[in-house]
Amino acid sequence: MQVLGLLLGLQASIARAQLDSYDVREATIEGVHNALYGGLASCRGIVESFITRIDTYNPTLNAIITLNPNALSLADEKDFALAAGNGTGALFCIPILLKDNYDTKDMNTTGGCLDLAGSQPSIDAPVVSAFKNAGAIILGKTNLHELALEGLSVSSLGGQTVNPYDHTRTPGGSSGGTGAAIAASFAVFGTGTDTVNSLRSPASANSLFSVRPTRGLISRTGIMPISYTQDAVGPIARNVNDLAVALTIMASVGYDPDDNVTALIPSSSVGQDYSARLYGGALQGMRFGLMEGFFNRTASNETIPVNKILDDMVNALTTAGATVVPINESIYKSSAISSAFDVQRFEYRQEMDTYLSRPSLYGVHPSNLAELYSSGKFLVIPSEYSYVNTALVSSTNNVTYAPVKLGIQNLTTAVESTFRTNALDALIYPEQANLVVKIGSASQSGRNGILAALIGFPVVTVPAGFSPGSANAPLGVPIGMEILGMPWTESKLLNIAKMIAEVKRVRKRPLSTEKAVEAQSLQAVPVITPDTANVPKAYPVGVL
Repeated sequence: MQVLGLLLGLQASIARAQLDSYDVREATIEGVHNALYGGLASCRGIVESFITRIDTYNPTLNAIITLNPNALSLADEKDFALAAGNGTGALFCIPILLKDNYDTKDMNTTGGCLDLAGSQPSIDAPVVSAFKNAGAIILGKTNLHELALEGLSVSSLGGQTVNPYDHTRTPGGSSGGTGAAIAASFAVFGTGTDTVNSLRSPASANSLFSVRPTRGLISRTGIMPISYTQDAVGPIARNVNDLAVALTIMASVGYDPDDNVTALIPSSSVGQDYSARLYGGALQGMRFGLMEGFFNRTASNETIPVNKILDDMVNALTTAGATVVPINESIYKSSAISSAFDVQRFEYRQEMDTYLSRPSLYGVHPSNLAELYSSGKFLVIPSEYSYVNTALVSSTNNVTYAPVKLGIQNLTTAVESTFRTNALDALIYPEQANLVVKIGSASQSGRNGILAALIGFPVVTVPAGFSPGSANAPLGVPIGMEILGMPWTESKLLNIAKMIAEVKRVRKRPLSTEKAVEAQSLQAVPVITPDTANVPKAYPVGVL
């Protein structure tokens, strides 16, 4: 009897240990739910496992600004609900991370800016409420490029985030904290924002998938703004299935009178389940337009790998039966499009003034953009100086604003014509014409996101491959491809992304970060200016 009692006690101890631990590496929504509903893990055990991973690897990557102090108590509530037979929801007990420009009533929303460190919204952004209603657990907030104004992911509050595949490089941006965190399995998926490139650049640089939705599909209320015309929000994930679920939840907000562009949503897109069309279909017979003007054909160590990987992708598509049509129209040059039509500088001040003056924003914070930039509690890198100075004196009343907006309409018509003339299913091109830049660079060069940002068409970013391995990047540096479609074709683009992911199985997890920690070979992370050298880490370890 004593032996039997010992065996039963040992089995119980093993069962408790299994419930209290979960291998979060490359975890998926389906995998978490299988473990949870199959009795192999508790919600608390799942959340604790993610937090343990953050505690272990975030000091190297510096991707997290804040952990949610309520995460474990929320997990306990999920376990009680599950025991009572109420464990339902598309995201029940799914740990996720939010870029720290999404309003959350239980955590400050800082934009990575020291002057907004005490800014506390009193209500959640509608998409955050949608996540919570679906059962998600918000683990915390990720670092970003300060106020989402560039693509280097360095901020006065959060410091410099590091690319988990190459610790000498940036993780893209501005949603680079989310990109690095999801690549390193700090959560199942995360969110970002995109005014020019910022959902797609981190996806490309971290071997991830992302969606920049059609303008109007997802409410932007309660999310720190830059441009009414160009801003979009969306998810970043390690696989297409999770991306589709996340998009479904975010788009479920539907029409939002506080973001009137959501009035554009057609009835066919209301309440759509983006997981429903992931399967079926074929690349055979599809037609893709290859944007030749979005490549840098100048031979260098930073561009040759990108060109080769995209050539390989084109070969894979044609082998699968698709047709790839070269698009050589002279209007499709990213730098020229940005120079002519980017309207951030006209809209930024008005948008931020409105955000900062809301009665629902509590805590210590500036009341307008001019006050913020006069405080000195922010990090502006050299490439941003002229932009900020222009934005502070510009508005939509500028005489050049209307002609630029007309130019965007003409550009939109040109893209529609390109689709119809060539009978295309989608346009494809590298997200970035060169590898993601090194830490300390003045700007994130070579990005191609401006076209979709201006015309408001949907884009899905997929991993395309890696550069050759090196001492700094044993697996190589990730390279991503954008798939741009006509408005309201997110389901079609996700289906294409799913098929491409099956034809080109690209994703590899960033083992270099784990090996660096295990070998205790951590190195100091360089920052862009001495101003951030003594900034305390915003991430409060051990607050749970």
